[in-house]
Amino acid sequence: MKRSGTADLPLHYGKVPPWLYERMSVLGLSIIEVILMDYGKDEVLRRLADPFWFQSFGAVMGMDWHSSGITTSVMGALKRSVNPNSQSLGLYICGGKGKFSRETPSELIRIADKTGLNGTDLVRASKLSAKVDNTAIQDGYQLYLHNFILSDNGNWSVIQQGMHESDGTARRYHWHSENITSFVDQPHTGINGISRGKILNLTDAEASENRKGILDISHTDSAEVMKDFATLILPAHHDVQASDVDLKRLGALLYVTREQQPQNFEDLLMLEGVGPKTMQSLALVSEVIHGAPSRFADPARFSFAHGGKDGHPFPVPVNTYDESISILRKGIEKSRLGNSDKLNSLNKLHQIVANAEKDFTPDFDIQQVIEEERQNSWRFGGKTVFGDAQKPSTPKSIQLSLF
Repeated sequence: MKRSGTADLPLHYGKVPPWLYERMSVLGLSIIEVILMDYGKDEVLRRLADPFWFQSFGAVMGMDWHSSGITTSVMGALKRSVNPNSQSLGLYICGGKGKFSRETPSELIRIADKTGLNGTDLVRASKLSAKVDNTAIQDGYQLYLHNFILSDNGNWSVIQQGMHESDGTARRYHWHSENITSFVDQPHTGINGISRGKILNLTDAEASENRKGILDISHTDSAEVMKDFATLILPAHHDVQASDVDLKRLGALLYVTREQQPQNFEDLLMLEGVGPKTMQSLALVSEVIHGAPSRFADPARFSFAHGGKDGHPFPVPVNTYDESISILRKGIEKSRLGNSDKLNSLNKLHQIVANAEKDFTPDFDIQQVIEEERQNSWRFGGKTVFGDAQKPSTPKSIQLSLF
């Protein structure tokens, strides 16, 4: 098992507006479906267990790119859209925030009865993962969210989040059943949160002697399953700054989607007629589906797909969002009928952007890009939690060059 990282997660209050939540559910399901079709159930679980990918996934869906609210909102939207299709997808999402987290055992037992899986083992895995993160790791964070994602082959991932009472920051914990041999010897795929210095962590390899005799947890023989622990630092500032993104990757994306046209690429003829704004969104959606793990070190970059509900880096372009969903859904339906050309075009779009990065030298002001997006937001049905984007009364003249 790979321990995939830590991250600072500023806590954001407020609810996701219905107009965004509905779209998150559809886009989230679509992305999961394409990953299932191309890579299988175990890959979906591995992605969800990766803190970097998960944050990027939330950002591409229009959530605030750096906040803890991604966890509750994304998992809530996924549970709403995935569970009605669980029988065909082979995936189930249990638990949630607050009282819904306590319903996880009964949900798992019902799923086990349907699938023939061992419900007792699944419930034990759910309870132990929560017990470890709430008790064996005493880092000042009290769990308030627990989601258990299960496939019908018995593999699973856990995503849970705790709040630090003193300052309202959050820490997210990721688990994955793949190759797990111990719940108490460094079992996490990742722990996200603000560094508090030294903490009591009874899951550390050096704490093996201390763990002996701790009830049910100590019954499992310890075995080292992970070594490296990468760090993802999510800053307190809400706006997207140059330091938050890989400018080479973002610049290549903007160049391909704005300066080039689909008809210039034979492989992208299935996307002909799609405007630059939608092309930009689709390229980032495709990267979330097909990108290598190394491409998710800068989650802020994925907020350039559909903006953010609080207006950072720009208001959510509802019209573009809907067009992205429509293209993805049509591609999925055609693929089910044996015609995967449109979905293949999305994959090739990602490959074209990735290839463009090799010789691309970033020479642009990201704040100019963001300002241009904001000024044009009203053209694409831009929305935030504060209302609709307004047409500028006196538009500023912006000369944007990527070279």
